Amino acid sequence: MQIVVIGAGAAGLLAAAEAARRGAQVILLEKNTKTGVKILMSGGTRCNLTHNTDARGICEAFGHAKRFLQPSVGAFPPVDVVAMFAEAGVATKVESTGKIFPESNRAIQVRDALHQMAVDAGVQIRLQSGVQDVHRTETGWSVKTEAESIAADRVIVTAGGRSWPGCGTTGDAYRWLSELGHTIVTPRPALVPLVGGNQWMHDLSGVTLEDCVATVRNREAKRKQAAMVRRSSWLFTHFGFSGPAAMDVSGVMTAASSMKEVRLELDLVPEWDDAKLESTLSDRKTDGGRRRVAAVMSQWMPNRLADAVTQFADADHTIAELPAANRRRLIDAIKRLPIPVSGTRGFDKAEVTAGGVTLKEVDSRTMESRICKGLYIAGEVLDVDGWIGGYNFQAAFATGRAAAIAAAT
Repeated sequence: MQIVVIGAGAAGLLAAAEAARRGAQVILLEKNTKTGVKILMSGGTRCNLTHNTDARGICEAFGHAKRFLQPSVGAFPPVDVVAMFAEAGVATKVESTGKIFPESNRAIQVRDALHQMAVDAGVQIRLQSGVQDVHRTETGWSVKTEAESIAADRVIVTAGGRSWPGCGTTGDAYRWLSELGHTIVTPRPALVPLVGGNQWMHDLSGVTLEDCVATVRNREAKRKQAAMVRRSSWLFTHFGFSGPAAMDVSGVMTAASSMKEVRLELDLVPEWDDAKLESTLSDRKTDGGRRRVAAVMSQWMPNRLADAVTQFADADHTIAELPAANRRRLIDAIKRLPIPVSGTRGFDKAEVTAGGVTLKEVDSRTMESRICKGLYIAGEVLDVDGWIGGYNFQAAFATGRAAAIAAAT
């Protein structure tokens, strides 16, 4: 059994190693001069390789794709990923956010472990071998690179999407997968910083809000309905917004045909409800009434943000002098601050790609194409994108492994 794996990223390296361990002759093709380029850049070069949760927790991060991922992630959950790396000599640690990193904080250790797994299993790794075409033959498959045509019994496509194109992920596979009959959901940036904001928000560049809730709503929907809600940290930037909460909701926002169709709100103090804020901001007893509103708010958020929000809500008063109408406006700003968004930083700054091969055309248990027998598709080239925090690497590992097991059987 000869298997060609296209793309030596997280999914491809693991798929190649797994298939070779099961007796297949495996050739792993990579267009770059080294394997795992995107792994090396991920997590600020630390590589957040999975998340401290179970299979259900991982799948919940993938929205429309969560049911599709259940079989593969259920068979290879985070605890197994951690065990795999431990066996390969990569000790890991869990951070307070639930993110799992190598203890060394070095992404190269993760890449090297995956690369060595493939080498030890007998995989032939061919670098600078970008695939130009994949087509069926009478006996199986032919994979064409600039230098050669390779015959294969089965092909596993793990070529990635379009995020971080500097890593070589330029969406090459979409063309030949489409020519083979697959439907490609229009790729779009996800886990990407947002562009927008008013001038006073830009003036907050560098300010981090450690705990907030970002909510995306369809403008035509009723107020109670939300397209996505994420609670995490938030960063104000000179161009707009970044940080986990902003990046997590970015994929839902880019799914809209226009940013004008969605609205983004920020709850600056999720631990406080409207009633508690109302009570605190109307308490005029003893010395409390003489305190300025911004000084009270600075107990809950960074000083610069407290000052800016009070100015935005026309609430730059003492508690005693704050009119009831202004207090209501301030509470609304604290709990439902409108965040104007005009776009994103695009694929160049996106950590993952949303869109790709539609899931209806892939068997969720084996990753085999429902259109082309003997063709398996895994990783980011599929229409799957999850939250920030190691979820996407976990999905890549699980789908790559599932494809390998099925292809090598």
